[in-house]
Amino acid sequence: MQTIDNFNFAGKKAFVRVDFNVPLDENFNITDDTRIRAALPTLKKILSDGGSVIIGSHLGRPKGVNDTFSLKHISAHVSKLLGVDVQFANDCIGEEATVKSVALQPGEVLLLENLRFYAEEEGKPRGLAEGASDEEKSVAKKAVKESQKKFTETLASYADVYVNDAFGTAHRAHASTALIADYFDADHKLFGYLMEKEVSAVEKVMNDINRPFTAIMGGSKVSSKIEIIENLLGKVDNLIITGGMTYTFTKAAGGKIGRSICEDDKLDLAADLVKKAREKGVNLVLAVDAKIADRFSNDATTDYADVDKIPDGWEGLDIGPKTEAIYADVIKASKTILWNGPTGVFEFENFTHGSRTVGEAIVEATRNGAFSLVGGGDSVACVNKFGLADGVSYVSTGGGALLEAIEGKVLPGIKAIKELRIEN
Repeated sequence: MQTIDNFNFAGKKAFVRVDFNVPLDENFNITDDTRIRAALPTLKKILSDGGSVIIGSHLGRPKGVNDTFSLKHISAHVSKLLGVDVQFANDCIGEEATVKSVALQPGEVLLLENLRFYAEEEGKPRGLAEGASDEEKSVAKKAVKESQKKFTETLASYADVYVNDAFGTAHRAHASTALIADYFDADHKLFGYLMEKEVSAVEKVMNDINRPFTAIMGGSKVSSKIEIIENLLGKVDNLIITGGMTYTFTKAAGGKIGRSICEDDKLDLAADLVKKAREKGVNLVLAVDAKIADRFSNDATTDYADVDKIPDGWEGLDIGPKTEAIYADVIKASKTILWNGPTGVFEFENFTHGSRTVGEAIVEATRNGAFSLVGGGDSVACVNKFGLADGVSYVSTGGGALLEAIEGKVLPGIKAIKELRIEN
């Protein structure tokens, strides 16, 4: 497979799919430019080689053309960070985009308008009347798929080489993230630096395992993590189940959880996962105590209780000190660590201690030689909030993409260039 370091972009035009889906305030100011900065090494490599760059990205989830989601709002900031005057095309496949891409010279950059202004990018029909019949839906979907081919061909026609540096969208079989790669031969489609790092980190944590391997799975719903947990049960030595999921497992075991969050229709599922862990010899680590509150608020009255003896009218919003010690001991003894999901409502300052303790334990283990991968929006927010990001091996930028890779799913955006194999 061609790599970005080995490829010489001199005299070539590169279509680079990035993830510039950045948050904007009411005045269209970027409030967090992490995703833009993450793509800079790839863009600068192409320019320094003497190539030119055509940037494609989405912003938000528009249902057609919508100025609120226009990439023109970020063009000036991209120019500032790159140190190059970035041209902007007010469409991604219209005449202006074609003319500007043809005229693009070495060292120049063109930013295309939001790819998702077109239904063809995602391949999903829009504008169907409420209550449309199955036949109408089928006809609309077929029409979009047919026009998607032309849309993809147009994007591909702008460039000599395709570079995918958008791991955050790698789990989507969209025109610019997967389908476009078919229009380039094996020597002219490659990953950008960010994508290379993401793929390498996932492969290492899932396939190149130094043991003990510990996965920490948080989140509020067992149902949203079921496939991940089942796949991990065939790989890990220790599986820490934490966050809101704790109380579903606790209630399934007969515990009293007050009014803590719980999926009552998933109690049998939780019990089955406990059984599977036992059968596979996995050390399933659950909370033994909780920091409880009399209401869902940072200013609530708080106390501590055994996780299976939470009084009526109270709810668990974080793990307790006994659980913190148990988790930390397991993590510090590990050589491979995957963290997805906080231990509690870390957005409230009074319920951050458990997540901070987990993060600090991961940093200590990493310092002692472990490989640690942190992924998923809330976990990333945790390590950034606590200033721990530099202390772990890798912080993934891809939420949904990372989770699907951990589930063992094939990611279309990666398969289009290289097969990512997660061994089961």
